[in-house]
Amino acid sequence: MLRFEHLLKRYDERVIFQGLRYTAGTGCVALNDETGSGKSTLLGILAGEIEPDQGEIWIDGHSLRSVPIEAKSLLAYVPDDCMPYSLQTGRAYLELMASNRKTTVGSKTLDLADRFGLTPHLEKRFEQMSFGTRKKIFLTAAALGDVKVVIADEPGAGLDAPARAVLVDLFKMLGADRTVFFSSYDEDFAQACNAKMISFTELVVVL
Repeated sequence: MLRFEHLLKRYDERVIFQGLRYTAGTGCVALNDETGSGKSTLLGILAGEIEPDQGEIWIDGHSLRSVPIEAKSLLAYVPDDCMPYSLQTGRAYLELMASNRKTTVGSKTLDLADRFGLTPHLEKRFEQMSFGTRKKIFLTAAALGDVKVVIADEPGAGLDAPARAVLVDLFKMLGADRTVFFSSYDEDFAQACNAKMISFTELVVVL
C-alpha cells in the first residue's frame, strides 16, 4: 500500500538521505534510527508535506507526484507537533478531516476520543491544549474514513501509559487492513504494535 523509490533530500549542500526505497503492505512498520538521521523529513515527504529532490512515492498505487489529490485522500498524517491552526478546536478539526474523507464523526470516533481522554478537551482550541492532547486529536482523526496509509512521527510522544495502551490497540486495528508507518525510539511500544522494526540502512539501495 505504501511504496517509495530513489528518494533524495538535501538542504543546500547537505544531503539528508539518498537512494531510499521501501514497499510496505498491511501492518505496522516502525522506523527506529538515531536523532538527526532524517526520520521526520522522510515522514513529511511520504505524507506529501515536504517535496523530495528526487524519487517517487505511491499511496495504494497512486503517485504522490502525478496525482497528489488522489494519493493524499488515501493517507492520514500525524506530525510531531500536531498544530494545524491554533484557534481551531479539536472537534472542528475532527469534523474537517471527516468531511475531507467523505465521512462523519460518528460514535466510533467519539468512543475512541473518549478512550484517549479527549471528551473534556474537544471544544478547546489547539493553542489551549497540551502537546499530548494535540497528538491524541490527530491520532483519533487518523482512524476516520477509508485511508489506506497512516504516517505518524513519534506517535507515542507526550502520551501517558493509559493513552499509549489505547494507541497500541488503535495501531493494531488499523494495521489489520492498512499500512501504518511510524517513527519511534521505543522498541517496547513498536513490539506491542506488532510492528516490523527497520532502520535507514534497510531503506538504502546498495549500488
